[in-house]
Parts: sequence; C-alpha cells; structure tokens
Amino acid sequence: MPHQNRVTPYGEIVAFQRHGRWMGNRGSLHRGHDIVRPWNGKRWITCVLEFKGWVAPQWEPGRWTALFFDDEAVAFAAGHRPCALCRHADYVRYCDALGMRGADAIDARLHRDRLDGRAKRLHSLPWADLPDGAFVEHDGQPMLVSGGDLLAWSPAGPDPYGPAAERPSVGEVSVITPLTNLLALRGGYRL
Repeated sequence: MPHQNRVTPYGEIVAFQRHGRWMGNRGSLHRGHDIVRPWNGKRWITCVLEFKGWVAPQWEPGRWTALFFDDEAVAFAAGHRPCALCRHADYVRYCDALGMRGADAIDARLHRDRLDGRAKRLHSLPWADLPDGAFVEHDGQPMLVSGGDLLAWSPAGPDPYGPAAERPSVGEVSVITPLTNLLALRGGYRL
C-alpha cells in the first residue's frame, strides 16, 4: 500500500503507487505515517533520492517528511525549487535563470506565488507566454506544456502522462506553476 507522501502538480500530498524520481522537503509534516499539515515553513525544496551515499530517513518522529515527485516539472508546479546542497549546480542554474540570489528571498517569493491563503494559487496567463515545463489546468485537469503539445498528468498507472493533445495558441489558461518558477523556466532553466 502506498504512503501518503506523493505530490501532485497542485502541491497536494496524496497516496498513489508511483514512487517518483525526485524527493522533496517542506519540513516536518507527519505524525506516524499520517500527514498532519501541508507544509511547515517557506523552504520547499526538491532533492535527489540519494546524496553521497545518504538516503533520507522516512517517517522518523520530529524529522522532515520525505515527499516524492514524478519529475521536476511536477515539483516546480507544486512550488518547489532545487536544493542548494544536494543539487547545488541546479540551484545555481535556477538562481541565474531567475536573476535572484539567496534562498531566503527566493523562498519568500515562491511562498507568496504558490499560495492564496492556504489554497493553491492559480494564475491566468496567455497560452503564448507559457514555457515548456509549465503546468496548466485545462479541461479540468493538470496538463504539462511540452512544445506544441499538452500532456495530461494523472496519479493512476505506471506513467504519469497520457497521450499528447494539441496546445491552444490563443486565449488564456489557468497556470498551476507559480510565477517565480515560470520566470526561471522563461530565463532558461531546463528541467
């Protein structure tokens, strides 16, 4: 039975079968194996599964809660950024693409962008302004922008993405990925 430590593009922490290729941290969110809060602090990071032989402890009392993402696009949509320790080169690329320095300032900006009170903040933007790697809400579901295509994301099955659909070229769409992470993608950060 899967644990409730998988993250959706909306940033929700749920249970589904896939383990994920990336790990995340939002502080200590659990009691036992139950998630009791959606975050604990503004530092939401994306980490590698293993770093210099160290593997994160899971479900230890008082320790941070290990979360898992299908890929970095999902982590970006949820509002996470690259870890400055285990992904230092990616963190530097992220800062360069964003044009900002300092984890505290970046995390404060991301926190404002990703949340509307306690709910996920969505942004309405023109289709033409969306870089590859952004997540949008289209036809009631999260979809990944990939070139001229949209890939529907789902927690079901072994593959997170369904068949490609054509990306609209005019109009606006609700964007799931926070504006700070969109700016990094537009600035040249590649997932």
